[in-house]
Amino acid sequence: MGFFSLTQNIAMDLGTANTIITVNGKIVVDEPSVVALDRQTKKMIAVGEKAKLMHEKANDKIVTSRPLRDGVIADFNACEQMMRGLIKKVKTGHHLFSQSLRMVIGVPSGSTEVELRAVRDSAEHAGGRDVYLLFEPMAAAIGIGLDVEAPEGNMVVDIGGGSTEIAVISLGGIVTNNSIRIAGDELTADIQDYMSRQHNMKVSERMAERIKINVGSALTELPADQVPEDYVVHGPNRITALPLEVPVNYQEIAHCIDKTIAKIETAVLSALEQTPPELYADIVKNGIWLSGGGALLRGLDKRLTDKIKIPFHIAEDPLHSVAKGTGIALNNVHNFSFLMS
Repeated sequence: MGFFSLTQNIAMDLGTANTIITVNGKIVVDEPSVVALDRQTKKMIAVGEKAKLMHEKANDKIVTSRPLRDGVIADFNACEQMMRGLIKKVKTGHHLFSQSLRMVIGVPSGSTEVELRAVRDSAEHAGGRDVYLLFEPMAAAIGIGLDVEAPEGNMVVDIGGGSTEIAVISLGGIVTNNSIRIAGDELTADIQDYMSRQHNMKVSERMAERIKINVGSALTELPADQVPEDYVVHGPNRITALPLEVPVNYQEIAHCIDKTIAKIETAVLSALEQTPPELYADIVKNGIWLSGGGALLRGLDKRLTDKIKIPFHIAEDPLHSVAKGTGIALNNVHNFSFLMS
């Protein structure tokens, strides 16, 4: 694009936990999907990392919001403001005369028409002129580097913050799809519930997230070189309000999130049941790809491989697979028939 270009191209992975924006294939914004608003005027005070620092710590004048829940927009106004704020963070450099945006946005494959319309409306209100939507498992497959237009079956399991997207892709389309509203947020809620029941401790959503990152595991027995150190949690006793200090180990967390992981296993098996035999044979040969933040959970690939008897591979950069895929799609808007305009 030249100096007087009137259109800027950006690709966005609008996630429940994080929103990632790429320009010309480079990640320029990678921030939490959080916005802080003035409670009275509803004007934006902060967005992204700054807003996350305020989350669960704000006073009465400030309300922090995670506009997306379960992978879809829960608060339309907050989402629009968040998108505007994050788009402003994109350093346009020499594009001083950019006036409109061409956008490709990743959306959950289980989205209803109403939910897709909400994403499109938010993008248009935030400055998007040409808005294209791309289902997240397709974007993840492109970002991983799979040939989605080949006459061959590839399966992707994208575990985000609000939803897990499971899809079998062949010939540029989704053949089998299973989208469940169970993902990272559900694991975080499991940990909060466990700390309350087992240790009588109140922990915030942010603290539960830190526990998941530091000692989260899908297996109760990890190889010696993968065992994390116990994580010390500080918080109030939920009955007496006196301070508590509790060391938590990975085996405790593996037990408390076991049922949620089992639901993801069931969803993968359900998608495989619906897969045509020829594509199923391809998947057995190629393995199944894991992407999204959930792919980083210790031992998850081994647990799924042992359960389903098909090898699971973790994408090279699972957190950014969808963002990379939307960026590639943006550069091939007129060649990819699976983009929704």
